[in-house]
Amino acid sequence: MTVTEAGTAAAPVPTQATCQSTYQTRVADYWNAEENPVNLELGKIDDLYHHHYGIGDVDWSVLDEDEVGGGVGGGVGSGSGSGSGSGGDRDDAAKRRDRITAELHRLEQAQADLLASHLGALSPTDRVFDAGCGRGGGSVVAHLRYGCHADGVTISRKQADFANDQARKRSIDDKVRYHHRNMLDTGCPSGAYAASWNNESTMYVELDLLFAEHARLLRRGGRYVTITGCYNDAYGRASREVSLINAHYICDIHPRSEYFRAMARNRLVPVHVQDLTAATLPYWELRKQADHLVTGIEETFLSAYENGSFQYLLIAADRI
Repeated sequence: MTVTEAGTAAAPVPTQATCQSTYQTRVADYWNAEENPVNLELGKIDDLYHHHYGIGDVDWSVLDEDEVGGGVGGGVGSGSGSGSGSGGDRDDAAKRRDRITAELHRLEQAQADLLASHLGALSPTDRVFDAGCGRGGGSVVAHLRYGCHADGVTISRKQADFANDQARKRSIDDKVRYHHRNMLDTGCPSGAYAASWNNESTMYVELDLLFAEHARLLRRGGRYVTITGCYNDAYGRASREVSLINAHYICDIHPRSEYFRAMARNRLVPVHVQDLTAATLPYWELRKQADHLVTGIEETFLSAYENGSFQYLLIAADRI
């Protein structure tokens, strides 16, 4: 047992011996080893590292080739491709990659801002909780928006260390802290938080266990928000595409209906539900054209969204 800065008893950190399950140990191993450019390259733009997807209309001009290539008298297509023109072509390709990366990051930031806007009327004295915080971008967004205190929890030691280092670099580590703990059993004080959220991390845990912990952490009237992919019960069972996404990320996507049933069992009453499926399609259309960032799952996401078997939802709920 360890003690936090405020003197409250904290749960043991989730080592292999204390993980909730062997599965969660595999998840921790995955994220401790993860170095995916689609997460890292986007975050390097402004040191806001998001482990989620984007929403909103794309500026498709980022795909345009520069009209003039490099080199003296050597526009694109002139000469044999060697000499002065080829260097310009390489520069143009690099600029195009940078534009695409920046646009994808802008769309991810729009998603984080949308989630933060549903956290309620927060003050700088309030505390918020980021469950499955990844490399910490969401907690920073909430702090910058409201001035509030933020605690992020991740099962990955590597992510927690990285996020705390980023907070120190921003000189906000007195108010934004990250912890290597299990989000199903955080050891954080009951009723201490005005708001809490999961941003694309609910598919790694059982919803009843997760929502029970959020209900414990939130004060009465506190706000819980999640943005998540879920499979559409109206379609039937999980589709082939959903199964492929599960295998790709070592996760278990829940049916849409289970979110509402599990919330009702754990004193969380939805006050706002928003279908973001159409809003996220442009992000995936752009990402599949980002040769330097593709992971091979892009077409699967697009197919799942378009055939109706998969949905992207925002759910905001009050703790009663």
